[in-house]
Amino acid sequence: MPYVELHCHTAFSFLDGASHPVELAAAAAEQGHAAIGVTDHDGLYGAMELAQAAKPLGVRTIVGAELTLEDGHHLTLLCEDRVGYSNLCRLITRAHEGTRERPTEPLPPAVTLDDVERHADGLVCLTGCAGHGAVAGRVERDEYPEAAAAARRLLRAFGPDRLRVELQRPFARRDRSRNRHLAQLAERLGVPCVATGDVHAHARARAPLQDTFVAVRTKSTLDESEPLRRGNSSHVLAPPETMAARFADHPDAVEESGRLAERLRFDLTSDLGYRYPGSEDGSADRRLAELCTALLADRYAGRPTRAEAERRLEEELRIIRALGLAGFFLLHRDLLELAREVAVEVRGPDSARSLLPPGRGRGSSVSSIVCYLTGLSHIDPVENELFLGRFLNEELRALPDIDLDFPREIRDVLIPRVHERYGHDRSALVAAFTTYQVRSAVRDFGKALGLPPGEIERAARSADPFGARDVERYLAEAIGAARAASPRWRALVHLVRDAWGLPRHVTQHPGGMVISTQPLNEICPIQPAAMTGRQMVQWDKDSCADAGFLKIDLLGLGMLSAVERCVDEIARVRGERIDLSRIPYDDRRVYEEIQEAETMGVFQIESRAQMQMLGRTRPESLDDLTVQVALVRPGPIQGGAVHPYIERRKALRADPDYEVPYDHPSLEPVLRDTLGAIVFQDQVIEVAMAFAGFSPGEAEGLRRAMSRNRSEAAMRAYEAKFVAGALRNGASPEVATRVYAQIVGFSGFGFPKAHSAAFGLLAYQSTWLRVYHGPEFLCGLLNEQPMGFYPPDSLVHEAQRRGIPVLPPCVVRSQAECRVELLRAGPGSDGAPIASLRSAPGISIVASRPIDGSGAPPLSASVLGVRIGLGYVAGVAEDDVRRVVDERGLGGFRSLADLSARCGAQRDSLERLAWAGACDELAGASGGGRCGSWVCRSRARASLEGRSSLFRSRSARRPRSAP
Repeated sequence: MPYVELHCHTAFSFLDGASHPVELAAAAAEQGHAAIGVTDHDGLYGAMELAQAAKPLGVRTIVGAELTLEDGHHLTLLCEDRVGYSNLCRLITRAHEGTRERPTEPLPPAVTLDDVERHADGLVCLTGCAGHGAVAGRVERDEYPEAAAAARRLLRAFGPDRLRVELQRPFARRDRSRNRHLAQLAERLGVPCVATGDVHAHARARAPLQDTFVAVRTKSTLDESEPLRRGNSSHVLAPPETMAARFADHPDAVEESGRLAERLRFDLTSDLGYRYPGSEDGSADRRLAELCTALLADRYAGRPTRAEAERRLEEELRIIRALGLAGFFLLHRDLLELAREVAVEVRGPDSARSLLPPGRGRGSSVSSIVCYLTGLSHIDPVENELFLGRFLNEELRALPDIDLDFPREIRDVLIPRVHERYGHDRSALVAAFTTYQVRSAVRDFGKALGLPPGEIERAARSADPFGARDVERYLAEAIGAARAASPRWRALVHLVRDAWGLPRHVTQHPGGMVISTQPLNEICPIQPAAMTGRQMVQWDKDSCADAGFLKIDLLGLGMLSAVERCVDEIARVRGERIDLSRIPYDDRRVYEEIQEAETMGVFQIESRAQMQMLGRTRPESLDDLTVQVALVRPGPIQGGAVHPYIERRKALRADPDYEVPYDHPSLEPVLRDTLGAIVFQDQVIEVAMAFAGFSPGEAEGLRRAMSRNRSEAAMRAYEAKFVAGALRNGASPEVATRVYAQIVGFSGFGFPKAHSAAFGLLAYQSTWLRVYHGPEFLCGLLNEQPMGFYPPDSLVHEAQRRGIPVLPPCVVRSQAECRVELLRAGPGSDGAPIASLRSAPGISIVASRPIDGSGAPPLSASVLGVRIGLGYVAGVAEDDVRRVVDERGLGGFRSLADLSARCGAQRDSLERLAWAGACDELAGASGGGRCGSWVCRSRARASLEGRSSLFRSRSARRPRSAP
């Protein structure tokens, strides 16, 4: 039997394996391997990705893992069938239990031999690697009785049919002696030996990277980690004949690898048996149709688009029935109802926010009329002419994605509530993997190479995070060409390029969740997330999609939270309850502000790039904003769509009869809204169908090929088919090639139109609030930091430029968070004029012009200003802020002595408040004295330090208002 590699680590053995699963799959196929066993450390993180990459290449994936035992030794476990896979998932889940008891210092995963014995069914056990194996590691240290005892215990657990003594040949000094002892032990036990390569890289060129990973993992340099490194390339994937020659002394062990591989037939791509709640409900089709039909009759009553809506609903329901997805939509409807309950709980039943939806849809699901009718989307797909094929088509191979955005505080309550509704063992978050980019690689590998820390940091900061190909140029610019040409810096360049895109560690997805009808730890290992009380599966969103998991995205959107706070402030200060769904969407003043790029703080169109573009595109409608949101993205930029769109829009403004040029007549219906340019992700699908004759499934395959791993072979195959289809449609070879080049340039890094429509609507609503309720909008932004492109001081100075007063923090008047205040501004008022108010450090108070532009101050000769909250004063503990606010609510402060005695705040916090000027109003009433002395000291300190910054670090969340 030919040799089969049964012990292979991918880059998902974090900081140990040095090759991506796709690279290993390609190398295995090239070398003639019939199968390959994936055995990453204590996880199945990369198993699905390897299985999906290897299957089309004719290489079968054997699923397994190398588990760490409590005593530090390793066992290699391989899945024989579905029972064995479930047991492996349970063991890995058990290994990770308790690893996050100290969130900042996670413990390494480990299981006991007792755990292994309880979950041995369906698993084949290899006794472990040469250095750390449960048996070989003890032999290596001459602990022969202990090695024999461990082997006998494993034999009792797995039996002679499912236990193999693992032989490895890393070309170390004691290889032959160790393998001879292991073979003799196997003979005494009556079990076969099996040869494995302990692979950690797909090619010899990756051996230096694997060595460097060892140094990074052990927080040492390459020199210091030398005893822990392998020192040769024996851990690189080798052809079967090479491995047979390596184990010439043990030919039976080589043949056993092939015989064992024939037994291990569990297929991760087809044998999972996952089901989501509601997938087996026979009445789901009827219930969904009845629900949507009733809602359509109400929603489209009297509207001219009703007939088209009915036709579209009938078509969608037909596709949903064919795909068996009715239960999928009903489950999301149930989740939205749960979100409504949470929203009422969080907001309060009588809150002004109750007019706002609990969440909003985003992504391609916004194109579905079923999602619109059931409340999962707030955008009418009929009126906005949204293309459904990106979200639903008859050739769909995976469950579609429905992404829902929620205000942060609603989402924070909703995720635990989902766990409670469906069970902690049947719901979990999706994993995400932090990958090496240029800057992180320069920092990690520079330390491992022993390069000067100052030069490392300078080089990292100067580099483009995504420019792995240009890293050599960035290094030369940062530290000088001569220095960058030295051997260690050249080695750094190669390491950065090799590591780019490889996973460094696992983290949790921002809001993706999976739900199952059976315990998830039987389908995919679960481990605790960094946040207390949350857990996640070990697969990312792509692997979950490949597994057929129902993934629900419950995402937190800071702008929704800011909008909710703004609406609350409007109700509190002005007595108005704002329903953003009923504001005018053709307000000329709003569009004038957008065209003049007065959009700082506005959702999606506030970046410098967007501001520069707004003056050229000059949006005049929600349709224009939909395009604008999608235009400044890597896809349209790389695809060459931006310049043609701007020039054609300019030409249309100058001449309404201007005719937009199209490369081919079939492209006009598809690209009419974007003036002949490919701006939206779903236009890739539509162009492939209309121009090249692709089916919906083929077009979606093209989009996925571009947006995921971007296989060059797959792209070439699609190009040939695309060009051939375009030629049949009457296009010339030059035009066909040019259109395909535009699609490839787009590369999938863009928004679907439905997603852009949802974000464009929120961009308009946030601009409307900025224009007509500027103080409240600023207050909402400040209380929801961090978010957006600009730090708080930039938002404040921009508001001042527009004439909005910003008042300093004050222990007499400020809450924990920022709030809007009414200020008397007219002559004869009983309050101080705005111009006489004291300026806070870093903030200048200016007299306000009328906010509504009417020529008269609104609100009966009063003007609105924003009072900075005490929580914004740097260095003041959150608990101390709450004490000040709570105590003041019990009767106010008469003096500094009263403040100091009653609030129980730390002296440092009081000094910080005084330093920021928050105690000045009380200081005048104190008349000096003991408490006045720390105010004086704080003033002196402020004078020395210049009161350079009022604000906390932008990354720090503000304390919530005191109850």
